[in-house]
Parts: sequence; structure tokens; C-alpha cells
Amino acid sequence: MALSYEEARLQALHQLNLLDTPPSESFDRITRMASQIFGLPIAAVSLTDRDRQWFKSRVGVEHWSIPREKAPCGEVADTAGLVIIPDFSKHPCYADSLLGQNGIRFYAGAPLVTREGFSLGALCVLGTEPREVTEREIDALQDLAAMVMAQIELQHAFGRIDPLSGLPNRNQFLDDLADLAKDRPGYEQITVLVDFALPEQISSYARVMGPGRVDDVIRDAAQDLRLALGPQQTIYHVAATQFAFLAPADVERTTYIEHLTRDVGQARQNSAYGTVMTSAIGVAVFPAGTMAAQDILRALHSAVHAARSSSDHVSVYSSEVDEQYRRRYRLLQDFGAALASSDQLRLVYQPRIDLKSGACLGAEALLRWRHPVLGDVSPVEFIPIVEHSPHVQAMTAFVLDEALRQLVRWQHDGLSLSVNVSAANLDEPDFATSIVAAVGRHRVDTAWLELEVTESAVMRDAEHARRQLEALSDTGIRLAIDDFGTGYSSLGYLQTLPAKVVKIDQSFVRNLDDGEKERSLVRSMINLSHDLRYRVVAEGVETPQVADWLRQQGCDEAQGYLFSRPLEADQFETWRQSRSLAA
Repeated sequence: MALSYEEARLQALHQLNLLDTPPSESFDRITRMASQIFGLPIAAVSLTDRDRQWFKSRVGVEHWSIPREKAPCGEVADTAGLVIIPDFSKHPCYADSLLGQNGIRFYAGAPLVTREGFSLGALCVLGTEPREVTEREIDALQDLAAMVMAQIELQHAFGRIDPLSGLPNRNQFLDDLADLAKDRPGYEQITVLVDFALPEQISSYARVMGPGRVDDVIRDAAQDLRLALGPQQTIYHVAATQFAFLAPADVERTTYIEHLTRDVGQARQNSAYGTVMTSAIGVAVFPAGTMAAQDILRALHSAVHAARSSSDHVSVYSSEVDEQYRRRYRLLQDFGAALASSDQLRLVYQPRIDLKSGACLGAEALLRWRHPVLGDVSPVEFIPIVEHSPHVQAMTAFVLDEALRQLVRWQHDGLSLSVNVSAANLDEPDFATSIVAAVGRHRVDTAWLELEVTESAVMRDAEHARRQLEALSDTGIRLAIDDFGTGYSSLGYLQTLPAKVVKIDQSFVRNLDDGEKERSLVRSMINLSHDLRYRVVAEGVETPQVADWLRQQGCDEAQGYLFSRPLEADQFETWRQSRSLAA
């Protein structure tokens, strides 16, 4: 059945997504011009909704809307024609209207007509004194109304509406935030960003179902969000899987977020994609005008990122958390320059001690970074960042090259040197070849080099890792399984690896004083490792009592602050000489 004119008109109005959006300077400029041309105190761009007149732009009006009943702008929308009321007090319909009761005597409104012929409302001017209008003024009002429609069409057609979802896009969201800052400075606004899927989920879905179905999912997500939030809420499609909106005015923050979490969660559960997509909600609260629009959007992205690791997948923006992420990003950006510099990155060396004899058998090479602005950056902070970046290969190459250069000096003293290898390194198809080439360049005996790999790195692609490690072992390089006990490895598979050493993670060693349960666990690790013919190294040894207990259990080596903190190369030499003299 065909829609009535009024239903079709309302549909055209709602599709433009203009209702309940913040004021816009592009519309306000035209409204001010209308007020000045007529010399009247009141002017508005008035959109005729089902039961109200809502003002997209207004001059001389405090409120945002009035009832549609007995509003002359409603007549303009109904007739799509010019409406002039020289004197409200003499008009049979409007004399007792809300406008007439509030002192309005004059009205002139020109229709805002779409290309399809639907009148959205009016550009109107109002005064408190009766008056007539000239032909010149009528022409000017109609021209200004046409300018309003041109702005509406421009906003809708060019760079303002996402073609897939039909929703206002990121540009419109940023402009509306900027306009809100001008219109209501200092007003506390709650902004929300909903990201309904992780990138890898979209990629997997497209691979299985095809790119066309991804488009369907995005349209479905937009529709589900519309239904969850209601028709009065303006939603912006700001990225492929992300939708933003502003909370209604004067809501209580905590209650609103609770309701929002529930409603969005229910919409996702009821959707066709809810079982394969994971949504997250980021919230930012700010006084209007205190943050640039781009910064607000960035804050929302930060909150969504934090929400991904929260239990309910909801997070409110925190400047402290955001600062941590910004620091991480800066470290990642600056690490390339650190690799190219001659004075930022260096190695330090932590001694490894034979528990039976007390002799120093070698050291573990550890990377340190002195940032030119941030100062010393902990490896606990920067290494996990770099390991998940394109810099990981260059980082390992730097460490290996520096370690081999030092090993040239130490191998004649019978000292071995161990270097850590990341999971990303094992993924490199030519990793074993590059290691062998580096050893050859430095003319180092492979027997004095040890490479440490973690359980999790080995098990990420166990068969590929085994081939890489076997190629290295065949050259005489010694292999060690680092952080033993912390991964999710198969002991049956570990025994097939060509490793000679296991290093018990310091998290187990430091708990040895806690009780028999903790000691039983480490005792079992030592016995199991020996049964599999591994040499056992305990990390994080800090007290003589722990060292004595480990020695009694047959642990072969130890490293930790009891013996020495990591040392610069020259400090290591001094420490070793003094230890030899003391012995």
C-alpha cells in the first residue's frame, strides 16, 4: 500500500538525520541573515516532525522545539507553500496559539522543499508587532529557504552520509561536536563509541561468507543500534565497524551506561552476527568546548581499546590509561631512531653461576634503552611492544650482533653468552640461516652461544619452530627453553626439541619461601627436566637460603640479584675478577 503524503514526508525528513542534531554554523549563518533582512528579533530553520516543530537553527529563541499543533510552520509543511500572517491577533486559527499567547504578532515562513517535492518545514521570521511584507522581502525569504535546502542536500550528499549504513559519517560527527562546543560551552556531554567487531573477526567472516555479507552485517548492526537507542537518537557511522552517538541531555552517567550496556548487549545477542562478533563500548565524558572534536574521537577510541580487555567490554575514558597507550605508541615510534643511533641501545650482562662450584659460567645478554627524552625505559615495558612490531627483527639482529662482538672477547676465557629470541623471530623463514651467518661474520665458536626461546614461542607453530631449532642445533649452538613452566606447552613435544637447557621462571623461584606446595612444584620441575636430560637454570635467585635449597635439589645453575644485577661489560669484567680473587 502506498504511503500517504504525510508518511512519505516524515520518512524523507527522518532519512536526512537532521532532527535532534547539534546546531550548525552553516545553518545559523542563514538564519541570522534572515533576521537582519527583515529587521526582526526571531528567525528559525524549523523542521516539522510528527508532533513537534524542531529548530535546527534559531535566533531569539531559547527552546529547541514547540508543539506542531497550531504552529504556522506546520502549515508550511502541509501545503509546501509560503505562509504570511501579518497579525496573529486577527487570524482565526493562530490568535489563541502558543505563539500568539507569547506575544508573537507577525510570521512569515518559506517552505524547505526536497527535490522529490516533500516539505520538511520552514525558514521563518517572527516579530512582536504586526507588519506587512514586500515582494522583495518574500523573494529574499524564498532565496534563503533555497539556500537552507542546498545546505541540507550538500550535507547529505557530499561527505556527510555513509553510503552503506545511510547514517551521518565521521565528518558530520566531528562538525556536530564542534557546533555543540559553540552552542553549549561547558555543558557536560557524554559521548559513546560502539565497536561491534574486532578486525580479525570481520576478516574471518569475509573469508568464509564473502565481502558482500560483511556489508549486510554492518547494515544489520546499524539497524540494531537504531532499534536499541530509539528513533530520536542520532547515530554516526564513524568507521567500518564503529558507531558513535551523544547521550541525551541531563542523564545520570552511571545509570545511563548501565542501561546502554544492557540494551546494546541484548541487541547483539538477538542479532544474526552476535555469536561471531565481539562488541565493545567506549564512553567519554567532557565539558563541551574543553576538547577538540578530533581529541574526543581519539578518547573514544582509547576507551574502546580499554574495553576490549575489561570483563563487560565497557570502559569510560581515563586520561591515565590513555597516557599509557600514548607512551606505548611513542616508544614504538621512537624505537626505529634508537636502532639507528649509537648511544641509546646497549647490552648489559647478568652472570650465570654454577651452583656446585660457585664459578661464573657465562652471562645472559639483556637489552637496555636510554631514551633521549624519557630516560631509561624498562625492558619490561618496551620489549613486548617491539616484539609485536616490524622492529622485532632489527632488535634481535642488534642484540645478536652486540652479543657476538662481546663473545669474541669472552670465549677464550671459557664464558658462554645467551641471547633471547622472540616468537616473531622463529616465524622468519630464514632465521636460522641469518643466525649462522652472523656467527660466521664474528668468527665465534658456536659452542659458546646459547639462544633462549620461550615455551609459548615454540608452541605457537611447534613444527616450524622445531625445524628452525634443529637447524641451529646442528651448527653447535646451544638452545634453552626460557620461562619454563609459564607456557601452555606439551611436555611430550618439548622432549623432541634439540634444547639442552631449561630456565625455571623467576615467578616460581621467588615463591619458594611461601610453603611446601611451592617448593614441591619447583622440585618437580627440576626432577622432570633432569629426567628429560636438560640442564636446569633457576632465575630470580635473591637469597642464600633459596640458592642453598636449589643446590640441594640438584639445580645446575642460577642467576639473580644474590650474585649480581645485570652489569655493563666493563663492570662484568671487574665483578668476575673480584669474584675469582675472593674464591
